[in-house]
Parts: sequence; C-alpha cells; structure tokens
Amino acid sequence: MKKSLVLFLAQLSLVFTSYAQTLSLIEQQLLKSIDADMPSTIQLLKESVNINSGTFNIVGVKKVGEMYGKELAALGFTVEWVSMPDSLKRAGHLVATKKGNKGKKLFLIGHLDTVFEPDTPPNPFTMLNDSTATGQGIIDMKGGDVMVIAALKAMHKQGLLNDVSITVYFTGDEENTGQPTEISRADFIERAKQHDVALAFESTVAIEKVTTARRGATKWELVIDAQQGHSSLVWGKNGFGAIYEATRIVNEFREQLSLEPNITVNPGLFIGGSDINVNTTTQRGDASGKNNIISPKTFVLGDLRFLTETQKNNAQKMMFEIVSKNLNGATAKIKFQDMIPAMAPTAGNEALAKMFNNISVELGYGDVKPDTKMGGGDVAFVAKYLDSIDGIGAYGKGAHAPGEVMFLNYYPKLIKKATLLIYRLTQ
Repeated sequence: MKKSLVLFLAQLSLVFTSYAQTLSLIEQQLLKSIDADMPSTIQLLKESVNINSGTFNIVGVKKVGEMYGKELAALGFTVEWVSMPDSLKRAGHLVATKKGNKGKKLFLIGHLDTVFEPDTPPNPFTMLNDSTATGQGIIDMKGGDVMVIAALKAMHKQGLLNDVSITVYFTGDEENTGQPTEISRADFIERAKQHDVALAFESTVAIEKVTTARRGATKWELVIDAQQGHSSLVWGKNGFGAIYEATRIVNEFREQLSLEPNITVNPGLFIGGSDINVNTTTQRGDASGKNNIISPKTFVLGDLRFLTETQKNNAQKMMFEIVSKNLNGATAKIKFQDMIPAMAPTAGNEALAKMFNNISVELGYGDVKPDTKMGGGDVAFVAKYLDSIDGIGAYGKGAHAPGEVMFLNYYPKLIKKATLLIYRLTQ
C-alpha cells in the first residue's frame, strides 16, 4: 500500500468527532462503522477503478458489475444482471434488491461505465498526496457506487437492512445510453415506479450542494448541402458554400439561445470540405478539401440541454427557424433525437434536499443547498415518478478528463451523510 494512502487512513483513524445530541445511538454506531471500514472501502474503490469499463468495453463493464454484485450479495441482496439486446451493443445493468415493509422504498442509482474506453491512456488508481487520488472514473462514478456499498454495509452490520425495501440499480451505459432508450431504460423505469424515493450518487457539483433538478439532453445533427465551385466565386455566383452556412447557423444558436436561462447548445463535431465521411455511432469522421474549392458539404453534431420539456420544445423551434434562413446557394436540415429527459425541480425534491441539509448540519459539516445546474443523468428517466435528488456521490475535479481526481478527505463525510439519509428514510 502506497505511503500516502497509509497516511490518509492513519489520519482518519485519529479523528474523534463529537456529534450533536440529535444523533441517536444507532446513528453514532453507523458512523463509527464507516470509519472502521474505510480501508476496505478504499481498497474496493481502487480495485474497481483499475478495471477499464468504458461504455463500449462490455467485458470490463460486466467485470465491475460482478465485483459490486458480490459485495451486495454478501449484504443479503438478491443480485441479477439485466441484459440488453445485441443490437444495442451495451453490457446491461446490475440490479440488487431487498424487499420489506419498513419505511420508504428506496431506489439507489449509480453506473458502472466510464467515458474512458480501452484505447485511452491508462490512469490507474494513484494517491497523489495524503488526501487526493486519481484514476479513471474515480468520481464519475465509481466513487459514488462504492459509497452506496459502504453505506449499506454499515447498515447491515447494525442489522438495519432487515425488512427494508431498497433497490440498487447500477446501469452499464450512462455515459453513452443505448438507443432506443425505450429499450435500454425500460426495466430501469419500471422498477423505479415501485419505489418512493430515488437517490442518485453522481459526483457532487460542490461539497455544499445537492442536485434537485438536472437538465435533459437532446442530440442534434445538422447537414448542409451547397453548390461546389471555384473559391474566386464565393459570396457571388456560386453562393457561400456549406461551411459558411454551418458557421452562420451555429453562431446564431449561440447568439440567440445563450440568452435563455438553463439552455445550452454545444456543437461537438464539425466536419466540412469537398468530401466528408461521418460515423454518427462512433461520433467520428474525416474530411478532404482544398483552399480553392467552395465546400459543398458540412456536418455538425451537437447537443441541446434544457431544464424542462417546455424549454426544450421552444429551443428546438427557435433552432428550426435559424436553420431555415439559408445563405445563398446552401440548404440546411436539422434533426433531433432525445437522449435524456429533464429532471424538473419539484417540492418533493426540495423536501429531500432539506432532509439532507439537516443531516449535514447535525454532523457539523455545514449547510447543503439545492443545485439545478448539472447536466443529464440516469435519475432524470425516473424523476417524474418519484421524489429524487442527485449529486450525493464523490467529490473531486476533472470528470471526463485525463487525470480525474477525488478529494479523499471529504469521502468519509459524504458516505456518512448518505448513510444517515438512507437510514432515516427507511425507518
């Protein structure tokens, strides 16, 4: 074990926290159990981070699922694997259930996949110092998955999982959801409907925040056709070409829609030239062209983010209008594909956030305020059916980027807050 990790665990063992009198004896025992189990919690995090589980690495996703499944089975959960049709090219989902009659029925959400496919440079679990670690998917979201297991393990040791109803649902394709979602999220949604509360363990946007609403995501594809010709005739007889038209459209998206609250439009792939080839499945492409040829073809791939369905519909209408006002010599078409629905803010979500805030204050960790700025997530598929919060997972920086980092000094605190929330909801 690396020296910095040993130091982190040693520091943790020396922390003696005086909790407020509002915490029951059982709750205090839960917190002590979490501290005692931190070495094994960190070890599980390390082992799972070191397994590449990019969305399209089906073997890797299943391997992580098997690891977490064994942990949950040891706590008395019934564990199963929900497979996907071969046509979706996705690994499937891990589901662990416990059925009882006590308290709220909880639906705990995580995901097994990361954005890092096997062809990305390796970044194994590494302690950078005594309180910071790096690794692929360490905060998005293997850190959150391990939090779920650590919280349930603490409850199991205190006999608190008897007669409760909890479903742990770790999807295998959150980072690139299998299409159509009517298939890839069918089981996920149906099971969620049988519960009262959804708690999603995506990484927290900030230590003092909890997510009560998430923006939905819609993919858009823009195709421009134009008249090819000699560059000396651009702007005149041969028109403006496909690249100018695509640039106009994308810039007007920015100018008009950036004024709308909670709306973002992002062009993520932009290809133009004399000849282009695009693979929309892998989101890759190539182009060839010459400086003296007016481009006849351009393709742009992007996403639209929104907080409500009304916002989405209004934004799409505005985008259609912008696309229709073509420059001379060009024609443009845009199409949309819904990816993730919005998780709209509700009174029930606010009540859960308030409960979570009270726990944080009782633990001496300070206030936690609602946040509505996060992008799409699996919880959005079920949020309209049950009260939900998200962003109660690990804390760090650099998600979706090389060198993703977790702040380990906050990790035990986050596990404790989540554990008390699960405990109180199930009693």
